[in-house]
Amino acid sequence: MSMPASNDPNASCRIPADVVLLSAGPGDLELLTLKAVRALAAAEVLLLDELVDPGIVELAPRARVVRVGKRGGCRSTPQAFICRLMRRYALQGLRVVRVKGGDALLFGRAGEEIAFLRAAGVPVTIINGVSAAFAAAASLGISLTHREHCHGISFVTAHTADHGEPDWAALCATGTTLAIYMGMRRIESLARSLLRHLPSDTPAAVVLAASQPGERRLLTTLRDLAADADALASGPPGVILVGNALGEAMASTGAPADACRPASVRGIVRRG
Repeated sequence: MSMPASNDPNASCRIPADVVLLSAGPGDLELLTLKAVRALAAAEVLLLDELVDPGIVELAPRARVVRVGKRGGCRSTPQAFICRLMRRYALQGLRVVRVKGGDALLFGRAGEEIAFLRAAGVPVTIINGVSAAFAAAASLGISLTHREHCHGISFVTAHTADHGEPDWAALCATGTTLAIYMGMRRIESLARSLLRHLPSDTPAAVVLAASQPGERRLLTTLRDLAADADALASGPPGVILVGNALGEAMASTGAPADACRPASVRGIVRRG
């Protein structure tokens, strides 16, 4: 059992330093904000996520690097241990930067970390970044919304904390573009669930390793999503996009006429 912050033998400073929850973006270090770069330069301890480009450590020359990787289906650093590390270093008065992939506030357990640190009296600073869905859309050259057909985006994880599934019926009824994270391992069941509530020719896309040199992209329809996704090599995390805005946005950018019809929007594109 961890000790309360006030009794932590490693706490040599009674005025804790801020912990920075820093968003590293989808992988391309050029997508880091200037604010993120300044925080990295000042960091004394860097807690580094598994999915972050390892080259980011070059931007934190003063920092001790502690790798606290978390990846689905693999052995990962326990969340409670990560929280205790942040608290310990902050109470020593060290500048701690917790580097998280994508945007720190989206599916990254930031809420748990913020609550833990605040309960320990440790201030928290949050630096936003580019989430994978936006990087995926940029790589595909499409918009996630369309003022005539889609007025919003729903960010959703493919499974809930109790290993169940989201309420796909309610999500599909919103008419928003669905940006689905952590869904590649269950893409077949996910596609079946969505097909119960959406037309089979609804445009869909998959982008693996968005913004990175090994990025792989797929444009297809909901009907063919699971089968076509088999052509993408497994490995890097991916984001799944579903919704009419994908097809409409492609049409508005001057794509070939047949590519504007949802049933024909299919093709694998490799980058690099």
